[in-house]
Amino acid sequence: MKSIKSFKVKNKRVLVRVDFNVPLDKKGNITDDKKIKAVIPTLKHLIKNNAMIILMSHLGRPKGRIDEKLRMDKPAKKLSKLIKQPVYYVDDCMGNDVENFIDDMVPGEILVLENLRFYKEEKENNKRFAMSLSELADIYVNDAFAASHRAHASMEAITDYLPSAAGFLLKKEIDSIKKIITKPKKPFVAVMGGAKVSDKIELIKKLLKKVDKIMIGGAMMFTFYKAQGLETGKSLVEKDKLKLAKDILKRSKDKIILPVDTLVASKIDKSAKKTKNVDVKDIPKNMAGADIGKETIKKYKEIISGAKTIIWNGPMGVFEIPRFAKGTKEIAKNIADSKAVSLVGGGESAAAVDKLKLQKKFNHVSTAGGAFLEFLEGKKLPAIKALEKNQKRFK
Repeated sequence: MKSIKSFKVKNKRVLVRVDFNVPLDKKGNITDDKKIKAVIPTLKHLIKNNAMIILMSHLGRPKGRIDEKLRMDKPAKKLSKLIKQPVYYVDDCMGNDVENFIDDMVPGEILVLENLRFYKEEKENNKRFAMSLSELADIYVNDAFAASHRAHASMEAITDYLPSAAGFLLKKEIDSIKKIITKPKKPFVAVMGGAKVSDKIELIKKLLKKVDKIMIGGAMMFTFYKAQGLETGKSLVEKDKLKLAKDILKRSKDKIILPVDTLVASKIDKSAKKTKNVDVKDIPKNMAGADIGKETIKKYKEIISGAKTIIWNGPMGVFEIPRFAKGTKEIAKNIADSKAVSLVGGGESAAAVDKLKLQKKFNHVSTAGGAFLEFLEGKKLPAIKALEKNQKRFK
């Protein structure tokens, strides 16, 4: 796949699809800017090579309507601070005002367009909408791996109209993940957490063919327990997935490792007064599991210490509440300190790595959640497929 390095961009208008879908607090302030930081290498290359840079992204779920809280002015201001140069913003992503602004741009300048999802045509993958976007530029760049599993106008249809390239972030994500999972060194283990078995079922099936062990954590463990006939108290259980969980355990050939104990609480919030560590066979009916337990942490650490390749996706407990974060912290630190080649993906897992300042100790920390999972499952992501098709056509 060609990167933007293969294109001559001097004095060209380069339309870059980024993923500035950043988390916001109640006041609209950005609480995590790593997605913005991640595209800076691509932007610096374009600035150095005298391109005029037009950035487009979605933010939140405005459902095809203007939402004042989801305008792109704050990501533009944040980028300006990070890249230490002016970054301009216009309150639309097409039309005369946008076109006039772009006509006046000079090489090295950066413009951020308005939230693409203010238009319902974006999610509909509308070709006319994509064509209107394409008319703003000479070259299209996809640097939004985290959104590449979406067949949206700015990701897929737009490649019908412009010579297209991969940005450095997109290229790095694909190359790094492929390198780690194509020929993994053994023992190859996976750590899978999160709330729902249904979110991870296809990945678990895929990994069972490749890995030596899959260590389960997060709320999904309670669906597996229930499938074995164990009491799960008030823990989160996907009752409609019990048969599926039972089938997975049956065909896993002992590759799936479940926690032996869990931290339970009277309720899953910061005000929970009563917590205790219990064997998985002794979960009280009036309590809910919130984290993997002490013995499980020890057991998982032993498996991790002997591994040579590790994939981690999903927290071990309710990580956002400090008293339920120990399992996630301990597993993250143990993977980071191991000698294994390590790959982390998923918003919550990546957030844990950032919070613990362990980014440099992992071989690759993906910026993506859904796209990361689908790529690991072996699915051809729509935006990547479109890019490859474009590059054959625009040789």
